[in-house]
Amino acid sequence: MTTTQTGREGYHPFASGLVVFASVMLIVFGILDFFRGLMAIARNEVFVSTPNYLFKFDLTAWGWLHLVFGLLAVAIGLGLMKPSRWARVGGVVLAGILVIINFLSLPYYPLWSLVAIAMYTAVIWALCVVRTPDTV
Repeated sequence: MTTTQTGREGYHPFASGLVVFASVMLIVFGILDFFRGLMAIARNEVFVSTPNYLFKFDLTAWGWLHLVFGLLAVAIGLGLMKPSRWARVGGVVLAGILVIINFLSLPYYPLWSLVAIAMYTAVIWALCVVRTPDTV
């Protein structure tokens, strides 16, 4: 099996597909986190209340965290549409932060937090495994 290369050794067209995947997932999940934040700010009753949770915050505080980091995820996802090192590094860092935020908010919205953790982990993998022309 032969692979197509673009003049730089180690670059494969498959790499651009993974970056596009990571970009789209950051945008989609960023939008969903934004709306999740709006829900938490507007209506606290939507979420489960866990009385003796070690990392207990006001649900409004969780809402603001999801809202702000959701907007950042959309911005970095859009930045990934053009090959740039800052967007890839920012995407990995932001996805890592969002994994932690979603882990800490597990008691409030368990199923969605697990889905988000899995998706942000896939984003981290996609951005770390590829070797695009700007990083070779």
